[in-house]
Amino acid sequence: MARLGREPLIHPDCEIADCSFGGWVEIGRGSRLSHVEMGDYSYCDRYADLANASVGKFANIASFVRVGPTDHPMQQASLHHFLYRSGDYWDDAARDEAFFARRLSRRARIGHDTWIGHGAVIRPEVTIGDGAVVGAGAVVTKDVPPYWIVTGVPATPMRPRFAPPIAERLSALAWWDWDHALLRERLEDFRSLEIEAFLEKYHG
Repeated sequence: MARLGREPLIHPDCEIADCSFGGWVEIGRGSRLSHVEMGDYSYCDRYADLANASVGKFANIASFVRVGPTDHPMQQASLHHFLYRSGDYWDDAARDEAFFARRLSRRARIGHDTWIGHGAVIRPEVTIGDGAVVGAGAVVTKDVPPYWIVTGVPATPMRPRFAPPIAERLSALAWWDWDHALLRERLEDFRSLEIEAFLEKYHG
C-alpha cells in the first residue's frame, strides 16, 4: 500500500463532490462523500457514505458507515423526490433549491480521535464528541458527549471510555493538534504508556 501523505489517498470507485481533506487522509474503495470536510489523519473504510458532514482529525470511520443520510419531505402530500428533483421529470420544472439548501445546512459533526463502527448511521445535525466511540450498527439520533461509548438502535450510552477527569485532561492536552514530526517523536509513548502515565508525561 502507498504511504499516506499530505495529499489524500482515494481508492478506486469513489464518488467525491465538494469535499476538502487534510493531510494523511484515506478514503476507502467505493465510498461516496458529498459536502464533507475531513481533518488530518482521518479515514473512512470501504463503501462509507458521508454527506453534509464536518469530520475532525484522527477520525476512524469503518466500512459501510452512513453519516448525514438525507431526509424526504415528510410534511408534504408525497415523500418522493419528484417534489424537489422536479427537473428530472419535467422539462419545464426546476429543482426546489430551498429544499437542497436546508438539506446542506443540516451538518453532522464528528470530533477528533473518534471511532465510528461498521454500518453505523449518524443522523444530520448530530455531534459526536472528541474521543467518542459509536458501536457497529448503531443509529445515532442524539449528540454523543466526548469520550463516551454508545451502542444500539437508537444509540444509547453504554459507558464512558475514560473516567471524566482523564477525559478532561485528554481534551485539554489536544494531542491531535501536534504536528507530524512530534507525533513520530512520541509514537512509542502512544504505544506503550498507560493513559495515566501518558497524561502525566505530557499534561502534568
